[in-house]
Order: sequence, then structure tokens, then C-alpha cells
Amino acid sequence: MSKTLLIVLGLVVLYGLFLLWYGGRGKPLSQAEITEFERVLGQLSRATQGQATSELVSRLAANDDGCEFVMHNLVRYRAKALYPPGHAYGDSARDADKRYGRAVLWPLLRCGAVPIFLARCAGRFVQPEDAPPWNYVAMVRYRSRRDFLRFAVAIESQDIAIHKWAAIEETHITPLKPLASLIFVRAAVGGVLALIGFVLTLLCAG
Repeated sequence: MSKTLLIVLGLVVLYGLFLLWYGGRGKPLSQAEITEFERVLGQLSRATQGQATSELVSRLAANDDGCEFVMHNLVRYRAKALYPPGHAYGDSARDADKRYGRAVLWPLLRCGAVPIFLARCAGRFVQPEDAPPWNYVAMVRYRSRRDFLRFAVAIESQDIAIHKWAAIEETHITPLKPLASLIFVRAAVGGVLALIGFVLTLLCAG
């Protein structure tokens, strides 16, 4: 078998594994799964300031179609970080959020989730006069609501979520179903692998 064919087959397999991990199409949550997530997150939330509740699980699961979606987050920091007793991390809310960002990366990737947008708020425009100011907006793509709930269980059970709630005074979190998007993750990964294959083929030919 030629080196070129080996390279092509290897990259095709790699891309296939990526597609399996990235997912995006599945079955909606069953009632048994919803009940179990409500139970587990209901228990964990009592240890982490009551942020994950059975009511929120039910609300998220109500419109589940089993497919990928984007979670839109608006975030406002506390004046000072507010950790539970026994956690001596300091009182910087931004530092607490940075700890959360570092700790949350692996749980996100394990659940096939990809941060696709992060930006600081840069002023006010069309909004009510009494609308609260926000520090930043973040958008994260999840394979499914099932994977989002698995992610929530992971960060609550590993004491990762305490950094988030220590940092945040208020947040609005909204699931979105994209109608049109210029963010083509599957195509981008395929293009990168194709470029790698082209370069490797040239090197082998040389």
C-alpha cells in the first residue's frame, strides 16, 4: 500500500472519529432520564448554592429534540467573589471565573461541547433604561441537551461550579436553535485535515 493511500485512509478515519465525537443528532431525553437528572442535580445543587434544580432540568428537557443546540450566556460579575466557607481563593470575581474557565474545558470536551463565541460587552444600545449591565457574553455548542445535563452533573460533582457561582452575580442562560450560521465546525475540521494530508503527501513525494 502506498504512503499516499495510508495518509488518506488515516485522515479519513480520524475525521470519522471526530464526527462521532462531535455528534449532533440523537433521540430526545426519555422521562426516565429526565427523572434521574432531576434527582442527581437536585442533590448536588444543595451542596452548590442551589443553582441546579429539578425545575431547571424539566424546563430544559421540555423542548428537547435530541439534536445539537447552542447555549447563550449573559454574565455579570459580583463586586467580590463569594465562595462557600472553607474555600480560600481570594475575592476577585474575575479570577474565580478564570478558574472556572480552566477547569471546565475538559468536561466540555468530554461531552462534545465547543465554545464558539466569547466577547466582552462594549457599551449599551437598544435596551430598557433599567436593564442590568453585563460583563460578557458566551456561546457554547452542545451535542444535545442530554450532553448538557451530563456536563452539569460533572461540574457540580467535581466542585468546578463553585468557581462559576462565586464569580457571577447574575446570568441569563438561553438555549438556541440556530436557523442559519457561518460557523462551520465540521467543514473547518475537514479542511484542516485535508490541508494536513496535502502537506504530508508533498513531503512523502519529495
